[in-house]
Parts: sequence; structure tokens; C-alpha cells
Amino acid sequence: MVDVIDIKELAKQVKPIVNRGPHTTESEVDAAFASLGQGDFKDANVFFGSFDGCAGWERHPAGEELVQIVAGSTEFDIIVDDALETLQLSSGNLVIVPKGCWHRFRSKDGVTVMTATPKGEEPHLFVDDPRQG
Repeated sequence: MVDVIDIKELAKQVKPIVNRGPHTTESEVDAAFASLGQGDFKDANVFFGSFDGCAGWERHPAGEELVQIVAGSTEFDIIVDDALETLQLSSGNLVIVPKGCWHRFRSKDGVTVMTATPKGEEPHLFVDDPRQG
């Protein structure tokens, strides 16, 4: 059986994080993101979530991450081949984050995302540059 996911209804069920940052608790993240299940997505979990503020730097050594901007907008910082680039992403944009690349979301007015994220715990680093240290 194939399940149809109503994104508009799902958006009503998650509690957006206000001013996401290093003070954000794991329980707030859990309330803001809903798992959409697991499948054969290169051993990834599929998530849907909403927040504003800064998510902190992360990277996924296990594989690529698919990021879909469902609503709102974000500055998306990514480091590829040791070069930092900032992408302006908005509703309807999709990016594939290369394996192992540091990246972070910064959203002043809020963003809603859907991701296929490689499995594995990856801490969020709240530093200016994750390559330092």
C-alpha cells in the first residue's frame, strides 16, 4: 500500500522552533520535526520540520542529503571543496547536499523543510566555521 502524505495537514501537526540556536533542546527539535517513515533512501530517514533561527553546522559522512524547501526561505551555507557558498533557498527549491559537506540553515522569517537525511547522529555545531577546531 502506498501512503499519501498531506503536507498541509502535516504542517499543522509540527510545532515550529522559534529562534533556533544552540539553546534549542532536543525535545523542541523532536516536536518540530515529524518522521515521514523509512525507505530505501540510501539508508536515510525522511523528515518534515519548521523553524526560524540558525540550525548550526552539520554534515553527513554516510551519504548525500536531499533537502526540499516546502515553505518560507533560508540562507543555506555549504562548504564544498573547502569553499564556503551561501545559497538563497525558497519554497519549491531542492538541493542535494554532497556526502560529508558541512552545511547549515539560517532563516530570519522561518522555513519549512522536508529532508531525506542519512542515518546517524550528527551533532549541530554552533560555531562560525566548523573547519576551525
